Amino acid sequence: MPRLISAALLLRRDPRLLKLPPYLSLLCIIVGLVWLLMLPLDNYSRRTYISENALLPGQVHTYFGGSDQNVFRAYKHEVDALITQNKTNIEVNDELEKIFKGVGLKVGRQNYTYYSGGEQFGGENVYAILQAPRGDATEAIVLVAAWKNVNEEFNRNGLALALTLTRYFKRWSLWSKDIILVVPPDSRAGPQAWVDAYHDAHDSSQVAPLPIKSGALQGAICLDYAQEGRFDSVHIVYDGVNGQLPNLDLINSVVNIASGQMGMGSAIQGMLKHSQQYEDNLQTVLRGMLRQALGHASGPHSSFIPYHVDAITLQPVGQGWHDEMGLGRLVEGMFRSLNNLLEKLHQSFFFYLLIHKHRFVSIGTYLPSAMLVAVNFTIMAIALWVKSGYKEVEPTETKDEEEKPKIEGAEDVKGEGEVKPTSKTAEREVLLPLVLVASCQFLGVVPLFIFNQTPSSLLTSVFAIFSLFNAGLPHLASYLLTNDTRKPPTAQQYLLIKSFSLLLLGMFLSSLATLNFSLAFIIGLLSSPLSFTQPWPSSPVARYAYSVFLHALSPPAVVLVGSLLGGVSVQDVLREAAFGWHVWGLYTPLVVWCVWWPAWLVGELIVLGQPGSKEKQP
Repeated sequence: MPRLISAALLLRRDPRLLKLPPYLSLLCIIVGLVWLLMLPLDNYSRRTYISENALLPGQVHTYFGGSDQNVFRAYKHEVDALITQNKTNIEVNDELEKIFKGVGLKVGRQNYTYYSGGEQFGGENVYAILQAPRGDATEAIVLVAAWKNVNEEFNRNGLALALTLTRYFKRWSLWSKDIILVVPPDSRAGPQAWVDAYHDAHDSSQVAPLPIKSGALQGAICLDYAQEGRFDSVHIVYDGVNGQLPNLDLINSVVNIASGQMGMGSAIQGMLKHSQQYEDNLQTVLRGMLRQALGHASGPHSSFIPYHVDAITLQPVGQGWHDEMGLGRLVEGMFRSLNNLLEKLHQSFFFYLLIHKHRFVSIGTYLPSAMLVAVNFTIMAIALWVKSGYKEVEPTETKDEEEKPKIEGAEDVKGEGEVKPTSKTAEREVLLPLVLVASCQFLGVVPLFIFNQTPSSLLTSVFAIFSLFNAGLPHLASYLLTNDTRKPPTAQQYLLIKSFSLLLLGMFLSSLATLNFSLAFIIGLLSSPLSFTQPWPSSPVARYAYSVFLHALSPPAVVLVGSLLGGVSVQDVLREAAFGWHVWGLYTPLVVWCVWWPAWLVGELIVLGQPGSKEKQP
């Protein structure tokens, strides 16, 4: 045992040990990336299944159809008339209220007004409650049919179908849960205002309370049926705000009912034609990760998921032989399944990546890839902390070399008259590194405030000005840090600056990975060059080349390139982020500007830094 302890102490003092962390860090990044690329393989994914036995999807006979198609056509005619006459939101809700009361439902209306980017987003929600004949108003299922979908298209068929279904549901006495039909004027702000007020989590200065309520919401089905004519399959939209997802059983139930009972196709992530081969599997995973990382609402269902209300949006797509009656039977089957629940969906997964509609990857399989990317920062931070406890010195030659006491951990001098730098323990000067890293972290509040409060018409100009400022800020800060201070940072302090910054980055990303895996993985991958930054005082070419490389991976550059690849303007991206911040509680801007950008700024300061020369040992 003493020999083992002695060997461990010798290994701890071995300078070669400090050369290992950069390679280990690079290995973690490569393994994490390869791990993700292996997930679309069938060997690393699982086939979907129904965990909640009470759902019994597709086990009941649906009766929606026949004469209900005439009712649908009548409601569609009324909806088309409201669109043609260009009725206002209030006038539309007046007509809908008459329809609801004519069916015998309780009706409520709610006003809301949000402000974002110098614009006002307001309107009035109207909703109706069908009280369950066999229930006690303690649970409810929600059917949402917005007046306009996320693409600002009139949801004429979706609203007409929702009205027809509500009238149809009223005739049945089998419901044990209340059914709430919500008709918001849009698919972005209206559902959020309604859900917030339903759970008494709204801002009373912007959102009015609901006059009537039902019980706890067990699930929500949203209809987005703007296209005309028959359709081929149903596109299931399930991404929630901040990357949250509904219970996997809800998606599996839709796929099960659509394919098994209705003979209807289904698709996810816009992959309408899926070959179930590796290329399509990978594309589906990457699309899902991108949506999850952005965190914005992909439909009216997204506002329900943060309140643990499992919700999805159904979009008929393609040209086929299915009509609105088929979609109505699908919704009826889903409501019959949700009506069987004794408690909220909880047995299946809430954290998953869908490969295609029949295969998924659970959190235990995909999470290590993001954790490996995040842990590389922690490894480098610990290594730099250890390394900062030693400093290199240049020993002076003496006449009697043998009488000079050896420094513990020093290396032997090779050759006669040749002096090799040695190292010895040193006290860490942590004040300047702590102040600098903390200042950069708090500096991230500036772009967060600017882009969330700037009027949308000025966002493009402000972004251009900030990008220029962002390009010059590291150079200016490095110059002031090196030349305008009494004591420029030493090599040890640069090690500590990098250590503290990477430690924070690794801590933030590893915590974020459990909440939003995709956002943590993407930011970790884009930030991975920060693990290998170092000052190049004697090589200006390497210094400025690496600085340009980091600028290409800076948050403003990534936002610009991403908007160009996505075919949208930077103004639209920033407007959507600001809207999400004010309305949905989106935290992606917070992560970008207060986690990623400060770490990038510190990395630039390290690359541009010019520490002092080695100390002479007296």
